[in-house]
Amino acid sequence: MKKTFLLLCLALNLTAQDVIIKTSKGSIAGVYNPATKVEKFLGIPFAKPPVGDLRWKAPVPMESWSGIKAAKAFGPSPMQAKPAPFAFWSSEFLIPESPISEDCLYLNVWAPRSNKGKKAVLVYIYGGGFRSGGAACPIYDGENMAQKDIIFVSINYRVGIFGFLAHPALSSEASYGASGNYALLDMIAGLKWIKENIDLFGGDPNRVTIAGQSAGAFAVNFLCASPLAKGLFQGAIAESGASMLPSPLRPAITKKQAEDNGLEWATKVGAKSLDDLRALSADAIQKAGGNASPYSDGYVLPLTMPEIYAKGLQNDVPILVGWNSEDRLSSKAAEPEVFKATLEKRFGSRGVEVLAAYGPNGSLDLGRDESFGVQVHTWAKTQNHHGKAPVYLYNFNRAIPGYDESTRFGAFHTGEVPYAYANLHTVNRPFEAVDTILSQKMSSYWVNFTKTGNPNGAGLEVWPTFNSTDQKAQILDKVIESKELPTRKALELLENLN
Repeated sequence: MKKTFLLLCLALNLTAQDVIIKTSKGSIAGVYNPATKVEKFLGIPFAKPPVGDLRWKAPVPMESWSGIKAAKAFGPSPMQAKPAPFAFWSSEFLIPESPISEDCLYLNVWAPRSNKGKKAVLVYIYGGGFRSGGAACPIYDGENMAQKDIIFVSINYRVGIFGFLAHPALSSEASYGASGNYALLDMIAGLKWIKENIDLFGGDPNRVTIAGQSAGAFAVNFLCASPLAKGLFQGAIAESGASMLPSPLRPAITKKQAEDNGLEWATKVGAKSLDDLRALSADAIQKAGGNASPYSDGYVLPLTMPEIYAKGLQNDVPILVGWNSEDRLSSKAAEPEVFKATLEKRFGSRGVEVLAAYGPNGSLDLGRDESFGVQVHTWAKTQNHHGKAPVYLYNFNRAIPGYDESTRFGAFHTGEVPYAYANLHTVNRPFEAVDTILSQKMSSYWVNFTKTGNPNGAGLEVWPTFNSTDQKAQILDKVIESKELPTRKALELLENLN
């Protein structure tokens, strides 16, 4: 037995710094970093590869394996277009170019080596518009957060058509009578794996906080509303995203509309049956393009988001939510006359009110608020009204230092992520001392919230709970302060237009 184990260790290139943990499905070998006192396990499979007959099905639990799986490299990122820097996103904000594969259901764990009780767990869900993204992105590294005495986990999930194709035949074959939303089911499967296994890494399965940015924040909102995620987490952090109102970014669609869209896409690719669809190569599906996203399917999301909250059916946990002052998906404002005409066409006589709220050059700010601000604001108010757990609201307003005028985009979309997760070192920007301080404080807020459901702690500016009366937000900038939400009146106008 001893000889067999030695040969196995040699085959896996195990060293004295390797850490072996026996999970519920089999043993894995991660790596210990003595400099940071953090154990790292990468590329842990939490479900069977969603390929072949498992394509466009709910994730299926892994079968047990013998021997020891190496967990030292990220698993493949989900199928998507080849990552390439664009707009304000440089390479640090994008997943590596390879590997990208349909076989993508892997998660990663960073755990501090300590015997002092069970650690709170922060589970990160990446953004990317539900079309791209992956846990291997440099700004999502969990080592520095683990040094703050929590366990950090990141989860992969399917994106694009692979993650959201709805189709009547897919609904018919599913035991639960619905289709699409596979990406959300991937996340739930990952959370179930955490519930079952995280204690083996020193984690507390009953002190889990989910966190995400952009599409990841939308996902956090959906998970807070889904009965399938009940009991799998005790807190939620959402950065720049929610889906409480219809918006140009995420229009509300019915189950029939989602399935009709899927039928149209299947016709486009020449598939007359599920066998035809599953016979397509992953590359052919990716090249075919198409767009699909989460919707109220009657299963993962049994009702619309407002209905779930109005009935008090949400997972009532503390939430820490917010958005950025330049949370824009475009860098070019519409001309004043074009903006005015657009508002008149969209809002009729009330377009005058919107123009007064945003000004003639306010198209980018309106886009920010419609896509992110009003969604998060409405979520905060709705949870405050229909839930018992507290809400903490923020605005991230620190203009990210740039190389020159062509790369200065202010507090741009995703810009807060390396601050919140103590990862400024992963981004090639000329950061200043004030950025380091802001990152230290933001990551401490996030860690405190993960541990207790409250971001406050020693050495930090007090962060009051949000309420619908005075609507205090924590302004995260060179100076951190609590004050009434600066865009409150404009946001309330948009809410009333829905």
